[in-house]
Amino acid sequence: MVKRSLQSSLSGIQQTKRAFALKGWTQDNLAGEVNLKTRQPIWRFFTGQSVDRQIFTAICVVLDLDWRDIAIDPPAEFPELQKQVGDLAIESLVQQVRSQRQAKIQDQCGSLQLLDISHPVSIDDIYIDVNILEAIASQQRLEVANLETLQPEAVDRMGLGEVDQRQVSGMRAVETYPKLRVLGKPGAGKTTFLQHLAIQCSQGAFEATRVPIFVTLRHFVEESASGEFSLLNYLQQEFLIDGITDPTIIETLLKAGRVLLLLDGLDEVLHQESIAVLREIRRFSDKYHKNRVVTTCRTAAQKFSLRGFTDVEIAPFTQAQINAFAQKWFVAFTKTTAQAGAMQSSQFIQKLDLPENWQFRQLVVNPLFLHLACWVFYGQSRFPTKRSEFYKEGLDLLLGKWDEARGVERDEVYRGFLLPQKLKLLSQLAAVTFDQGQYFFEQRVVEQHIEDYIRHLPNASTDDEELHLESESVLKAIESQHGLLTERARGIFSFSYLAFQEYFTARNIVASHNLQSLEQALGGLVSHLTDPHWHEIFLLTASMLRSADSLMQLMKQQIDALVAQDPYLQEFLRWASQKSKLPVETREATVRAFHLAMAQTPHKAANFALACTLDQGMFLDIALDDLLVECTIDQSPDFAHAHLCVDSLSNILGIVLDAGFHKSLQQLQEQLPLEQNQAWFQSWWQAHYTAWSEQLKTTIAHYRRLDQDWQFSPDQQQVLQRYYAANQLLLDCLHSDCEVTAPIRAEIEATLLLPQQELEAREWHEC
Repeated sequence: MVKRSLQSSLSGIQQTKRAFALKGWTQDNLAGEVNLKTRQPIWRFFTGQSVDRQIFTAICVVLDLDWRDIAIDPPAEFPELQKQVGDLAIESLVQQVRSQRQAKIQDQCGSLQLLDISHPVSIDDIYIDVNILEAIASQQRLEVANLETLQPEAVDRMGLGEVDQRQVSGMRAVETYPKLRVLGKPGAGKTTFLQHLAIQCSQGAFEATRVPIFVTLRHFVEESASGEFSLLNYLQQEFLIDGITDPTIIETLLKAGRVLLLLDGLDEVLHQESIAVLREIRRFSDKYHKNRVVTTCRTAAQKFSLRGFTDVEIAPFTQAQINAFAQKWFVAFTKTTAQAGAMQSSQFIQKLDLPENWQFRQLVVNPLFLHLACWVFYGQSRFPTKRSEFYKEGLDLLLGKWDEARGVERDEVYRGFLLPQKLKLLSQLAAVTFDQGQYFFEQRVVEQHIEDYIRHLPNASTDDEELHLESESVLKAIESQHGLLTERARGIFSFSYLAFQEYFTARNIVASHNLQSLEQALGGLVSHLTDPHWHEIFLLTASMLRSADSLMQLMKQQIDALVAQDPYLQEFLRWASQKSKLPVETREATVRAFHLAMAQTPHKAANFALACTLDQGMFLDIALDDLLVECTIDQSPDFAHAHLCVDSLSNILGIVLDAGFHKSLQQLQEQLPLEQNQAWFQSWWQAHYTAWSEQLKTTIAHYRRLDQDWQFSPDQQQVLQRYYAANQLLLDCLHSDCEVTAPIRAEIEATLLLPQQELEAREWHEC
């Protein structure tokens, strides 16, 4: 018959006293941990006297010890427990344990406390099912040359391949792979995914035949004070806290394969303990191989393999997931009705889809940034005009605030680096790579940039090998701790989001340490005025400067210089300037912009943003220009074409206010023989059409001065396109809430698109 009490051996007493000393407790503390009303059983335990078997094993669990190593002649098993399990059946035991631990799982996993939100929210109210990429991008083997052709909009998604064909639901992945390591960028939703799994399993909606156990790995390490990591002892103590005092119950469930073990935050374990923790996870999962084990880790921290585990990666949110998350968010966090939340989320999505917000769309595929975007939008009902402020908030999260909010301590491999130094390093790295047109760079290249930065720090080592090793460590920290750099393929890195590379590049310009270096930096920026890849850098820099006067003036000077040396283009600008002085109620610069657009791409001027304030007179010019093309260029003698000319004339007559012009156009319309038969029409066309079309040209030229037929060479067309785009960029900067004084703003707007002669005349007059 198996004894109902146990005694500590001499060696066991020594082990327990060492473990007890490490805890730093009194015997009363230990009694409280074991749920005892008196410390007498504790005293008996430490003196080698008989102690009730359940109390004995509970003390060992709390002290992170295996009771078999402590007891004298420990029994192999407890037959009465085996009989109980056999009688009740394992299914009943699973249901009983799940019921006893349901409150604990709900407390651990049932709610979220997101940044800047004062109250927790139920996970069911905000959770969106995640998708899984079964192929890890950083395991691909590519050359940098393979990536150089990517457009900016595609940079952030590089490495994801054919996402639509390769992703499966997260729940399906857990069902498919019994041992799974889920990877993801910071804020990708790894922890929330595990919490959702735990809640669903606890409620019987997922893996209903298993008991969910959620373990935060950094807590597991903290509570293993002896440095001897034992998941079994940790789980036994977890069960003990929930009132499951028999230590063999957890082993019974594990041996039967009835546990869903969720291990969160492998990357949050400090480096000195990570190898030992990985070893324990491997040992535990091998010993109890019938169970499902899911662990999470940041993608960049997957440096050690877990034998037998399948690595998958959380996919970025799809448009449908973004929509669903936004709708839930505006209901859950603003405490409104589902109908009001749907209306707010609809406004959010509509504005997110606007062309000017494409940079935000690149970021909000990450749940953390999507939450931040919803929060900013909720407060302002719009996205911030100064995107730099949004990026700064996002970077504050990645550089520490996100870890601080969750109580995560990271390895500090930056030797004495303060936050400003980290920002300066990232800014310099972004600036030099962006200036060289590099969205992607080899590992050795980025390490060299980091090494060059470290070399100039105070008290930096002069040993090249030591500097190289430190640069490797810094790169790993930036990647794994902050997620700001990411390995897109093996040995090939980029900033995790193009928006961050652009932000840091602009920050490097603005953070110039004195006025002279700032002027040099702005001069270097303006040299990229006609490069569309630098468009966002200009906008960010303008919004971040305390005063953008100098930048705006430098841009204006550079823009005017683009066409200053071409006499024909100067003649065209003079003509456009004269057109702008016609008696219409439109700003002169807008009229000049209209005619510049017409010269670049005839018959599509209404689509150009630079001429965005077209009035009736300018719409008339568009219609007349189209009419000239329809009636004078395409001269096919058929009724359909003639009717088209008549219809165009009819529309134009409806908006012509000048009586003489109206009468002349009406007479020309009446000359077209549309009521005659086809033979008569063709005869008239051959005899009179040339004179008719010339009369149309003359009439339009007389009343609207559209008589100039500009013929630009291919090179001049390119110059005009660059000139037009640069002026549009200048206006975008002026309208971006940048700090520009009123006189400078007024002067720039008044002198847009003027020929050099008029610019010089204005300068002379002002002098």
